Amino acid sequence: MHCPFCGTNDTKVIDSRLVTEGDQVRRRRECITCGDRFTTFETAELVMPRIIKRDGAREPFNELKLRGGILRALENRPVETDETEAAINRIHHHLRSLGEREISSEFLGEYIMEELRNLDEVAYVRFASVYRRFEHVSEFQEAIDKLNTGRKVRKKPKGKKGSKL
Repeated sequence: MHCPFCGTNDTKVIDSRLVTEGDQVRRRRECITCGDRFTTFETAELVMPRIIKRDGAREPFNELKLRGGILRALENRPVETDETEAAINRIHHHLRSLGEREISSEFLGEYIMEELRNLDEVAYVRFASVYRRFEHVSEFQEAIDKLNTGRKVRKKPKGKKGSKL
């Protein structure tokens, strides 16, 4: 590591600590030549796959677009911030674990919809309506029907006649 003060190549680590839940290492370093101390932070570089758009264009994965789309779908919905962050982290982890250099935007969109479906069904339908470019009310109904077929129907328990609460 180059010393930021004198530019020498020789520095030594005098202290290392994990920060941000173990995702980053903070190191205190000292320059062998000038004796000045400085701090560096080390994180793993995780390469996200490129996204192949519907028109065939390729672009780097953009976390801001992912986060923005999810937050728009969840706007005014009763979902905790921690749950939203966990969903975004699961999407990141899933994409990295694929080991692919490129993935289609369709694959990514379907995976995002699955995460939203688990978080909030209204957000799922909102996202699906934009992602799938709904043009008719019937398309909304199809999305809702798809949600309902995946859900177990629970019947209300029948009470005894004449019983008092």
